[in-house]
Amino acid sequence: MIGLIRSLFFRPPILQVAALCWRGGPEVLLIRSLDSNRWILPKGWPMRGKTLAEAAEVEAWEEAGVKGHIRPDAIGHFETAKRRASGVKQPCRIEVFALEVVSVCTDFPEAGQRKAQWFCLGEAVENLREPALGDLILSHFRQIG
Repeated sequence: MIGLIRSLFFRPPILQVAALCWRGGPEVLLIRSLDSNRWILPKGWPMRGKTLAEAAEVEAWEEAGVKGHIRPDAIGHFETAKRRASGVKQPCRIEVFALEVVSVCTDFPEAGQRKAQWFCLGEAVENLREPALGDLILSHFRQIG
């Protein structure tokens, strides 16, 4: 009985991937989310036949129109709650991959749906709602100097 009750209320974490798109001094690219219009990293679901890093790279292209060099290993992860279509919130673990941007295009799959903007590092962190993600980004840039 306890197992049944737990299965009705417990939702295991789901996995998403995100691309920390950056260039130069550093500047960080953020995009507007489709649902709440808040600033986020390009992110999405793992893809069959692709590594998590490759999936993050695809999301960066589809949502922000950027291409570059993605690191194969995650720089870390953060956790948040994802509201499902049913309205239920489910824990979500988001693995973040650093992508050094080498080109930006204006014609990309979600160009008409997304606003993208470059921010200096401090402004990018201030514009994110997830403190753990801000800490992860700052830690990454401290490590790479």
